[in-house]
Amino acid sequence: MSNTGGGNTPPTKLKTMELANYILSVLRTDMMVLFSWGFRKPIAIKNGLRFYVNGFKHQGWVEVVYDEGWDLFTIRLIKGGKLVKEIEQVYVDMLVNTIDTAVERTSDYAADVEHWLEQVGWSA
Repeated sequence: MSNTGGGNTPPTKLKTMELANYILSVLRTDMMVLFSWGFRKPIAIKNGLRFYVNGFKHQGWVEVVYDEGWDLFTIRLIKGGKLVKEIEQVYVDMLVNTIDTAVERTSDYAADVEHWLEQVGWSA
C-alpha cells in the first residue's frame, strides 16, 4: 500500500493511508502468524485496515479500526457481508494475538495443522 498522490492528496486520505500502513506494520511483526491466516487483499479504510483471511476459524474479511478517543482498536470479523464478531478495546500490542485467536488458533492447533497438512499431501 502506498500513496502516490503527491502534494494533491487530501489530508483525510493521507491520514487513512498512514493509519492503514501503521496497522499493517504492526501485523507484520509476526509474519509466520500473518501467513497462517492466509492474509491477502489489504485495503485502507476509514480509521483502519481491511483484509481477507482464510483461517481455521474464520474465512472472510477482518477490519481493524482505530478509536482515537480510547487509543484502542476494534476488530471486526465479516463473512458474506455480515458482521460475525466484534472485539472492542484491543491494545496495539495485542492486535496480532487477538486476531490470531479469532481467526486461526484452535484449542488443539498442532493437531489441526497436522490434519490439514495430511489433507493437502504435505505430511511427514
